[in-house]
Amino acid sequence: MSNTIVVGAQWGDEGKGKIVDYLTENTDVVVRAAGGNNAGHTVINNGTKYILHLIPSGILWEGKVCVIGNGVVMDPLGLIEEMNKLRAQGVKITPENLLISETAHLVMPYHRGLDQAREAKRGDKKIGTTGRGIGPAYADKVERGGLRTILLKQPEVFAAELRERIDLHNETLRAAGVAEVPAEETVVRMLEAARILAPHITNTAVYCHEAIRAGKNLLFEGAQGTYLDIDHGTYPFVTSSNTTSGGACTGSGVPPRMIDKVVAVAKAYTTRVGSGPFVTENENIGDMLHNMGREFGATTGRARRCGWLDAVLVRYAVMINGADELAITNLDGLDGLDTVQICTAYTLRGETLNHPPSTAADLEACEPVYETHQGWRQDLSGIKNFADLPPLAKAYLKRVEELTGARVSLLGVGPSRDQTLVA
Repeated sequence: MSNTIVVGAQWGDEGKGKIVDYLTENTDVVVRAAGGNNAGHTVINNGTKYILHLIPSGILWEGKVCVIGNGVVMDPLGLIEEMNKLRAQGVKITPENLLISETAHLVMPYHRGLDQAREAKRGDKKIGTTGRGIGPAYADKVERGGLRTILLKQPEVFAAELRERIDLHNETLRAAGVAEVPAEETVVRMLEAARILAPHITNTAVYCHEAIRAGKNLLFEGAQGTYLDIDHGTYPFVTSSNTTSGGACTGSGVPPRMIDKVVAVAKAYTTRVGSGPFVTENENIGDMLHNMGREFGATTGRARRCGWLDAVLVRYAVMINGADELAITNLDGLDGLDTVQICTAYTLRGETLNHPPSTAADLEACEPVYETHQGWRQDLSGIKNFADLPPLAKAYLKRVEELTGARVSLLGVGPSRDQTLVA
């Protein structure tokens, strides 16, 4: 038995979906434990691109069970749309291979309105949310006013509770000058969604523990990244859940002592979507990657901000998550460069920092300290074995290991499943 957590070591979009997909071959159960459909995982297999938002990447493998855990906030309409798109691509989704926690919270249409209204009110201090209602749904959860998925199996109770919440939140939307949610139309749509999703809903914490006792391997799929974590990220430019390895435990009901390994995923460079500080941001790197058709968000389509690898961030993420290994993705994105740089430290008001400061304002004021490495100037996309990498690429990865304190165990040299190398 081996239970593994996969987390992002940057601001999300590190390629976790690809790594989870690769590791699923030797896994029985794949668990999503945090976030909502603001996350997007892209997996390419046999030339087909699959976009996943709420459903774990393991759904693409036959014979695997996927779990949407209690720490997730779930948009019922968004989930059904995702299920339909995957089925149209030939993916099998049944109540046997996709389980939904009965204590996960629901994202309702009024949450979207609240999200967009709050973001607009921030003006030039926007966080850069996806506008999908994730923050307001988590706020309702914490304020103990949320709706849980178990209600989808209790239609009469659900309808009454939903009408009450719509009335309450419409007052806020009206005051903010945002379109109100039509109550009866919403109730009808949600009851139909409930009918479709109810067979998938169960006590997933019990299921996971029974699977572990039966000797099955569990893989916990991270959403977003360490620096979007509500506690450990670049607050307030973060998401509304715990995206670190600890969140995988609270978001699934599987305790830390049952976890055997943590794999942190990082790109060979750095990207982020939305607002907030970004010490190594580099316009030239962004232009290069965008011109290659890379670095556009799977959920929003927005062009990602890009820069050199920030080892300060990855090192701290390794520590916070207790990561045993690193999976480095997109190394091939740096193929054409004569030199590549790694940020090894920051300077802030004359002081050298080896870990990120705790405030976004201080991080914004930091300057990167770079070391320069010679580029390998070779197309890596066709390489099938780690041993066949050019020496300069190996040297770059070795330096990443030294700077972060974690061993590189997996390497991505292209988007497809078969472009994953084992170190």
